[in-house]
Amino acid sequence: MLALAVIGLPVTAGLAGTVLPAFGFLPALGRETFSLEPFRELFAAPALGDSVRLSLVTGLAAALISLGLAGAFTAAATGTPAFERMRRLLAPLLAVPHAAAAFAFAFLIAPSGLILRLLSPWATGFERPPNVLVIGDPAGLSLIAGLVLKETPFLILLILAALPQMPTTRSRQLAASLGYGRMAGFVFLQWQPLYRQIRLGVLAVIAFSSSVIDVALILGPNLPAPLSVRLAQWMVDPDLSLRFMASAGAVLQLFVTMAAILCWIGLEWLGAVLLAGLRDRGLRFARDAIARAMAVGLPLATALLLILGILALFLWCCAGFWPFPDALPGNWTLRSWRSAWPRLDGPLATTMIAAIASTAIGMILVVLRLATRPSGRPPAALSRGVMWLPLLLPQVGFLFGLQLLAIRTGTDGTYGALILSHLIFVIPYLMIALQDGWAALDPRYERVATALGASPLRTFFAIRLPLMTNALLAAFAIGFAVSVGQYLTTVLIGAGRLPTLTTEAVALAAGDNRRIIAVYALLQTMPPLILFAIAAILPTLLWRNRRAMAA
Repeated sequence: MLALAVIGLPVTAGLAGTVLPAFGFLPALGRETFSLEPFRELFAAPALGDSVRLSLVTGLAAALISLGLAGAFTAAATGTPAFERMRRLLAPLLAVPHAAAAFAFAFLIAPSGLILRLLSPWATGFERPPNVLVIGDPAGLSLIAGLVLKETPFLILLILAALPQMPTTRSRQLAASLGYGRMAGFVFLQWQPLYRQIRLGVLAVIAFSSSVIDVALILGPNLPAPLSVRLAQWMVDPDLSLRFMASAGAVLQLFVTMAAILCWIGLEWLGAVLLAGLRDRGLRFARDAIARAMAVGLPLATALLLILGILALFLWCCAGFWPFPDALPGNWTLRSWRSAWPRLDGPLATTMIAAIASTAIGMILVVLRLATRPSGRPPAALSRGVMWLPLLLPQVGFLFGLQLLAIRTGTDGTYGALILSHLIFVIPYLMIALQDGWAALDPRYERVATALGASPLRTFFAIRLPLMTNALLAAFAIGFAVSVGQYLTTVLIGAGRLPTLTTEAVALAAGDNRRIIAVYALLQTMPPLILFAIAAILPTLLWRNRRAMAA
């Protein structure tokens, strides 16, 4: 119950601390009566409707495109070498924090970005950057594309976790024997039961995309900005009276996310009807070579785009004079690193302390939870719901209240409060990463140990944990990356006194010093990448004489 309490109690208290000020009740600021005045002020804010529309469309579009790419790739590539290559690419892609991925994408697609530099002037004719609004376009297209870049690998990871529970090989053979193409056979026979297993993850993508702040600050429009960005600006404004309007806006954000999820449920129903219609008409789509090539190529292209973006960050942080349209810098220098280094020690230390502490505590709680769950029994609906709660709710919906609670208890700006707030988001990802591998471990190993007289505790430490080394290391790397990427949590609970690499990098987005931004974005990415590399290499070294354990 401790793992559930660490998530459920702060989220519940945060929701209460958000809803009460939204209705004018906050004794700390002298408001002790309920009122609708905060909502009246909110609805009088200029361009509020445009901000709501941006949030709604962004959440739905990012989820729809990401799921389409992940599902099509799975349908076309399951059982092929391309599927295994994507599996190996997932770890470094998941290690890149959202803010760093957004900067990497921005450095690619900007009018003076790496893509146009590689194509100019020989293909485009540009001798200077075109005057086109790409980053921060009013429709939010660059924001949607940046989210797709990160959410597609996450959904593929969820699909990979769910696939072992599906009769993939037999279904593919059955579909082929009936004349169906590879993709059609997968969609008609396996997609619906597979989707039911990853549905909560898809809803979490909608909730995140419709309320994201750090990626929106980097890639999204700002006149008007998405609703979540405006709420964060109101919440940190020195004018404390804006806290009421910000809380009312957080309640509105909850309804916007709920509306996006309801729209998605309608799309699920429509998709099921269309799928049944195509299936019942007997369409087999046997000739799907072109569709399969596109389904494999597009997700791989998004992965390569992210890798190319990381390369662009590296080029900028080491670049001297680099005029457009030169593809490479004219000279190389470490001046940007020397300039940024004196200011890096504090954010770097805070990032490492919060990430290591929250992930280590989260690992202990999740392992204890899995170890004490009766074998073969699925988690109860209530505990599963609590575990997914931080991912299904927009962060602004409860972090505002959690900040007020931290202020009232005098814990804001302390490492303890920061680690606890990160823990709320780390634990669900650790559970996602560990639970399937934990359940899939062959129970006969432990039965043999028990039959030989080993106690349950000795069996756990001598059999279960060594066999789970790969999964434990990978889960720790994922939890570490999640903590490193926390932006709004750190801004509100850290109270500006505990800056991290992420908060500093996003703050630099308002400026135009690409070299310093690249330094911070790369430093965000390097620790998680190093941990993922350790998670891949260490089992091979530990179990070099036990090939099956080193896989």
